[in-house]
Amino acid sequence: MRLLAYLLAILCAVAAVMYFAMPAGSLPEFVPGYIAGSDHIHVKRAAIAAVAAVVFLVLGRFAGGSRR
Repeated sequence: MRLLAYLLAILCAVAAVMYFAMPAGSLPEFVPGYIAGSDHIHVKRAAIAAVAAVVFLVLGRFAGGSRR
């Protein structure tokens, strides 16, 4: 559970950086929000992905056993 939460946090953080740094036309075609030729930056999608990354980090920290 802990490993899965950390992996999802990493994926969400990468998605947030991609949404902040790349216009919609430069995103890979398989990423939601891709719009051919668009210069729009998906700020809301980036913010949601960043929040999800933080949530998964917190979940990973407190999930699983009591090992430290």
